[in-house]
Amino acid sequence: MDTTFDIVIIGAGPIGLACGLEAKKAGLSYLIIEKGALVNSLYNYPSNMTFFSTSERIEIGEVPFVSNNAKPTRPEALEYYRRIAVSNHLHIHLQEEVKHVHAINGKYEVMTSRQNYIASHIIIATGFYDIPNLMHVHGENLPKVTHYYKEPHFYAMQKVVVVGANNSAVDAALETWRKGAEVTMVIKGEGIGKRVKYWVKPDIENRIKEGSIKAYTHSTLKDIREKEVDIETPDGMVTIPNDYVIAMTGYQPNFNFLREAGISLSNDEKLYPNYIPETMESNMKNIYLAGVVCGGMDTHVWFIENSREHAEKIVKDIIKKKGTA
Repeated sequence: MDTTFDIVIIGAGPIGLACGLEAKKAGLSYLIIEKGALVNSLYNYPSNMTFFSTSERIEIGEVPFVSNNAKPTRPEALEYYRRIAVSNHLHIHLQEEVKHVHAINGKYEVMTSRQNYIASHIIIATGFYDIPNLMHVHGENLPKVTHYYKEPHFYAMQKVVVVGANNSAVDAALETWRKGAEVTMVIKGEGIGKRVKYWVKPDIENRIKEGSIKAYTHSTLKDIREKEVDIETPDGMVTIPNDYVIAMTGYQPNFNFLREAGISLSNDEKLYPNYIPETMESNMKNIYLAGVVCGGMDTHVWFIENSREHAEKIVKDIIKKKGTA
């Protein structure tokens, strides 16, 4: 098995696949390594999720994405990206985790859970979905608490607290309520988030207004116990019965992995990684960043639709370097 490549791409999400397509088109040797399933983040999205973007805006490699709906669904996206990978015979290792990346003799050694590889260039396209933003409250580690919501049936006839007010929280609240859950939302701000899908926002606001879903605004979850939770509200502490907590508090990139690879981060709470926008090359020579990981804690800056171009920028720069070497 060949273990030396022009490019090792870390992450087999849509942008990692786009980088693989560009590398293949350019005639470069490459390997895509993914610690989970193909497009692992999309796989872990809620089962009934509908994208905000239209299908043509999340296409990659100039391959049409045909959807039966105005907005594509998660199953359609999984099928589309799987067909991209299979039909293009992309060189991908799935269920293989990259542990370390370090410089060696002018190149990079990539150490994974299976073996080591040597690459002249690295593309980090790892997204942000694997590390949830914790609430740091007592009881957060109880089995009844989850930072990932999949589908609603499990919560039927249960007392559910949903923390958050953006798309994932709203979807969880509406879907579990429609399956018979008693739903309470705990919202840090003044109301439902401005980024919530326009066709969903009136639905959740009407359910709150009519009292079908209880919402505490300007509030935070303070304590989680087996059968109840404490919520700090503007009117004081409120204790309610509770079976499950769905904490849709967002996620963050693997900053430790970036730091260990030598990539510098901004000295503020945003933790923006250092890279050149024109080429996507980081402060580490020949290590590039692509996709959502470029935004640091601002995980709503980069999407599939506006980071597809990263793949072309990166491969173009690599070809230019090889031509002048």
